[in-house]
Amino acid sequence: MSTPNVHRLSDTVCAAAQLDPAAMAWAAANGFKSVINNRPDFEHGPDQPTNASIEAAARAAGLQYAFLPVAGGYQSPEEIAQFAELLESLPTPILAFCRSGARVGKLFQAASALKG
Repeated sequence: MSTPNVHRLSDTVCAAAQLDPAAMAWAAANGFKSVINNRPDFEHGPDQPTNASIEAAARAAGLQYAFLPVAGGYQSPEEIAQFAELLESLPTPILAFCRSGARVGKLFQAASALKG
């Protein structure tokens, strides 16, 4: 496993491109407490790691884990509100991922705007 490309969005939230199960041990070793998966299963084919395999590895590494699949082109108000709720309820720091990390960035910006 190569080191994930992680981008800091705030003091407590980082974004990454697609992570695999092996990355969960890396995340825990690097101080993350929670992982949010925003990528729907099989979004781009059968070679993509499944939510179930990533969740099992995250839990084995001692991480809290949430699956909030969000389509790449549109984030609904409900999905944004759910993401904001996860940011408030999960232990920090949080590592969230999708295909490229861009979807996480958009969700984070929209969720942050809800706080006013």
